[in-house]
Amino acid sequence: MIGAVWPEPNSSAAGSRTLQLIEQFQKLNWKITFACAAADSDFSIDFEKYGIDKITIELNNSSFDEFVKTLQPSIVLFDRFMIEEQFSWRVSENCPDALRVLDTIDLHCLRLARQQAFKEKRHFTI
Repeated sequence: MIGAVWPEPNSSAAGSRTLQLIEQFQKLNWKITFACAAADSDFSIDFEKYGIDKITIELNNSSFDEFVKTLQPSIVLFDRFMIEEQFSWRVSENCPDALRVLDTIDLHCLRLARQQAFKEKRHFTI
């Protein structure tokens, strides 16, 4: 998992959603590594408690290439579209067989479109 921020389930819906995904992946016995370029947060989950490897990465730095090449994940989940834009091409180049997944929970354009449809009392379709 590559996050824009460290997951804070008590601070945001996105953090809560990320924790839900982590718990589901753990039920499948998947080994989880969470990578993020953000500063540490006192409010993020206890990675050790959850048995998750916590890795700090850098934006626009080729050190990520070596990290992901060594890790060789079979699946990479990007928690926001800008994280997918930042790292997906590097994952693709270094782990071409890895499935890349974009979690669309924070696509504000969809949220705003649903809100507008609701206000106009019309059905929302994608």
